[in-house]
Amino acid sequence: MEEKGVADSLATVAKQAVELAKRLGADQAEAGVSYDEGLSVTVRMGELESVERQRDRGLAITVYRNAQKGSASTTDFDASSVEEIVRKALSIGSFTTADEYAGLADAALMAVDPPNLDLYFPWDLDVERATELALRAENAARGLDARITNSEGATVSTGVGSRVYANSHGFVAGYPTSTHSTSCSVVAKSNGSLERDYWYTVNRRPEDLDSPESVGEEAARRALARLNARQISTRVVPVIFPADLAKGLFGHLVAAIRGTAQYRRASFLVGAAGKQVFPSFVDITEDPLIPRALASAPFDGEGVATKRRELVTGGVLQGYVLSSYSARRLGVQTTGNAGGVHNLLVRPTAGPLDELIKSCNEGFVVGELLGQGVNIVTGDYSRGAAGFWIERGEIVHPVNEVTIAGTLNELFENIRAIGSDVDVRGTVRCGSVLVDGLTLAGQ
Repeated sequence: MEEKGVADSLATVAKQAVELAKRLGADQAEAGVSYDEGLSVTVRMGELESVERQRDRGLAITVYRNAQKGSASTTDFDASSVEEIVRKALSIGSFTTADEYAGLADAALMAVDPPNLDLYFPWDLDVERATELALRAENAARGLDARITNSEGATVSTGVGSRVYANSHGFVAGYPTSTHSTSCSVVAKSNGSLERDYWYTVNRRPEDLDSPESVGEEAARRALARLNARQISTRVVPVIFPADLAKGLFGHLVAAIRGTAQYRRASFLVGAAGKQVFPSFVDITEDPLIPRALASAPFDGEGVATKRRELVTGGVLQGYVLSSYSARRLGVQTTGNAGGVHNLLVRPTAGPLDELIKSCNEGFVVGELLGQGVNIVTGDYSRGAAGFWIERGEIVHPVNEVTIAGTLNELFENIRAIGSDVDVRGTVRCGSVLVDGLTLAGQ
C-alpha cells in the first residue's frame, strides 16, 4: 500500500461525496472512506493449511436534511456510483423520523492539525516467510513436551489500512495504520484428560512482536497446566483474573457507561457519574495519544479531537463514553468516543500475578471464561470458568466446571489489588485483578 497515494485518493473520494451531498440538498453530510489489505497464513501439524489475502475498500455516506438522517455505502469509488449512493442516502433520509439530536459534531471540536501517532509500519511479508514464522511457533509448542499431542494451528497475520473522514464543516483528515500478529493454539493430553489453550502477540510494528518460539511455548505451557483438572465444592473465595482476562472486567464498565446505555437507561450504572464505583485506590485514564498503541487515534469517528482524560479517579466515575448524538441526548458535550474508547490505562496498585497468588491463603485463578452471562442492564454476572486452585499462596491443582457468580457492582467494589503485569495487547491496558469474596459455584 503506497501510503501517500492511497490517503490522497481516499480524501478526494470523501470530499467529493460530501460536496455532492450538499449540492443535492443535504443540510449536513459526512463520509468515511477506508482501504485495507492483508495476508494471513495458517499452518497445522507441520503443514501449510491456509493462505488468505484480503483487499477491501468502502465508502459510507451519512446525510442530514430537516433533522432526518440517511446512510448508504458502496465499494465502488467511480463518480456515478458515488452519486448513486449519495442520492440513495438522501432518499432513505426522507423516510426516517426527524430527530432533533441528529447531526454532525460541533465544528469547534474538530481535530485541527491532528498529531501523527506513529501507527503505520508496513511489513513486507510473503507467504513463504509467514509460513516459516508460523511453523517456528507451532514447532516450539509441539516440541516443548510429549503431552502436546495435537495442534489447532499457528497463524501469522499482517494488515495495513487507511481511513479518511470528511464532513461538511470542511473537515477532512485520515491516517494509515498497521497491525501484525502471531498466534498458536495446541492440545495437551494425559491420563484421558484433554485440554487446549492458546497464546498470541500483536503489535503495530513487526519488530516489536514476541518471537514465534515464545508464543508457541507459552501456548503449550498454558495447555499443559490445565491437564487433570478437578472439581471443587461451592464456596466464597478471592478470585484472581489474570491480565488478559481482567481487561474484560473493564470492558463491562465501558459497556455500562456508553452514551446509548445511559440515555436508554439500560445500564446498572445509570447516572453513576460522580459516584463511587470502585475502591478509592482505583484510577483509570483514557489516553488516545500514545504513539504506536493499538487503540490510539488522533480523532474519533466524527472528526472530534481526542484527548487524555481521567475516567475514574479515587474510585469515582468522572464521566461517560459519548458520541455527539448520545451527548446531546444527555445534555452534555461529546467525549470524543464515537467509535469506542482509546487506550484505557488501569493504574497498578500491587506486584505481578505471582505476588497476588502469594497473598491468598486460598483462592481461584481464572484460566478461561465461558459463556456470555453478563447483563449490563442489571449488572448480574454469571460465567462458567476453568482455572487453578490456590492454597497457602501457591497453585496446587487445575480446576474445571465452576461458575463465578455475583454482580458487577460487587465485583467492582470488591477489587483488592491491581497487578503490575500490564497486558498492552488491546484497548484496555491493565494487570491481573484480585477480587475478594466472589461465589464460586462448583459441585
